[in-house]
Amino acid sequence: MRTDLFPPIDPHRTGTLTRGLHRIYWEECGTPDGIPVVFLHGGPGAGASPTHRRFFDPAAYRIILFDQRGCGRSRPSAEVRDNSTQELIGDIEALRAELGVDRWLVFGGSWGSTLALAYGQAHPDRCLGFILRGIFLGRQTEIEWFLTGMRQIFPDAWQDFIAALPADAQGDLSWETLLAAYYRRLTHPDPAVHLPAAHAWSQFETRASTLLPAPDLPQEPNAATLAISRLEAHYFVHRIFLEDGQLLAQVGRIRRLPCTIVQGRYDIVCPAVSAYDLKQAWPEADLVMVPDAGHAALEPGIRAALVRATERYKLDLASLVAP
Repeated sequence: MRTDLFPPIDPHRTGTLTRGLHRIYWEECGTPDGIPVVFLHGGPGAGASPTHRRFFDPAAYRIILFDQRGCGRSRPSAEVRDNSTQELIGDIEALRAELGVDRWLVFGGSWGSTLALAYGQAHPDRCLGFILRGIFLGRQTEIEWFLTGMRQIFPDAWQDFIAALPADAQGDLSWETLLAAYYRRLTHPDPAVHLPAAHAWSQFETRASTLLPAPDLPQEPNAATLAISRLEAHYFVHRIFLEDGQLLAQVGRIRRLPCTIVQGRYDIVCPAVSAYDLKQAWPEADLVMVPDAGHAALEPGIRAALVRATERYKLDLASLVAP
């Protein structure tokens, strides 16, 4: 079974979905008559990239990608107004209706796994199944881990993360105080304040995202680093706009659907315990624990497991969408 990414492809159709003050970019690749799959990117705020198209066989899948509110090619960039989990769920459902999709496979990694679960539980009858990577369940313990727990593994990166705050904000380093201090800076209107904070946040996350040192650390603050940093902090401040433990408690709504969970054993950003907890709540799901990987989707073992999953679902789901 194939384990390499498919060759690069271009979209054959693109568009913009207007939802209030947000204009949401979307694109379609692959075959129009194929198995519909929607790709939910991470972050929040990371945006979709051309590489994300390549997890799917373009001869078999109708590949649909979009940039969530406030990031990528969607506008306005880095906008926190009208930006919540519930509004993103509404965007996914509006896009499904706009494109005339009855049901689709939902593919999401990291924050995308959170959103995939939340969307699926809200609209189970619109889902064919799930491929999830680097599980983040949006629990307070996971937010706390990101802000202070990762220090146990990456003390040097965490020290640089703290050093980006002014001295008077470095006294109380509880996760809540640290988050509040960063959020004030990330949402400050002056680029001289919010861009350095965005750069520090993005560097901290990137340094912790791979098993081996990441060769492509963000070098300068820009619109992309601001979007991911500001939106992540925004969602953390609002506890992901979900009740603590909600996604596990409501997994019964989607247990009848097939699911593959791909998790790096040494994922520091989204530790493996969340994938394990999801598997305990969803025993029918397949859990693939990659023994030599961290968090990033393009680490070799993660990438191979994701492609194997899309190849397997290509066969399993073909009859469900046949004309």
